[in-house]
Amino acid sequence: MFKLIDDLSLTVFLVAALTLGLMPFTPEPHLWEKLKMLTSGDLTRPIDMFDLALHGLPWLLLAVKGARLALGHRPSES
Repeated sequence: MFKLIDDLSLTVFLVAALTLGLMPFTPEPHLWEKLKMLTSGDLTRPIDMFDLALHGLPWLLLAVKGARLALGHRPSES
């Protein structure tokens, strides 16, 4: 799995995080809404947990890509 993360460009992760990670943009980003529900203890329905995972995954992958770049991991040569 890390090979795929290393091979994809940082731009792919940025675009995914800024689109899927924040959609819908109005009235507020879905991820932000789910994080507020999580901190208030209202994140109890399975669909809300799925939404949090769906909209949070691009941000998590972006963080992993950033950490791997910071640690010096570069795309593998095939």
